[in-house]
Amino acid sequence: MADKIILTGFEVSGRHGCSEAERKHAQPFVVDAELFLDLTQAAKSDDLGDTIDYATVLADIRKIVEGTSRNLIETVAQEIADFLLRRYMLLDGVKITLHKPNPPIGEKFAGVAVEIFRRHSR
Repeated sequence: MADKIILTGFEVSGRHGCSEAERKHAQPFVVDAELFLDLTQAAKSDDLGDTIDYATVLADIRKIVEGTSRNLIETVAQEIADFLLRRYMLLDGVKITLHKPNPPIGEKFAGVAVEIFRRHSR
């Protein structure tokens, strides 16, 4: 799995967290996604049909992050990975990093993130 499409810094609003305020008011999330697949045919054909349209992937990620509120960003990242692996059969695996830049914690820091890697179970 040496080939991949890398999507970085996708900003989306969501209502995820354990506190009532986090689930009531949208806050920013940033998603990075690495899509592992063989890009040999796409490189030869120069045809979008031989790869994965990243604009569609971004729309899928947006729907999940903006969708149902979850307590944990771990759950949201897993839902993104599961959905992408189900929808895009060309994928061998995905790595999702979900950043929560402004968690409601009294400490000053740049944010928190989770990163998960999942393979296609064929």
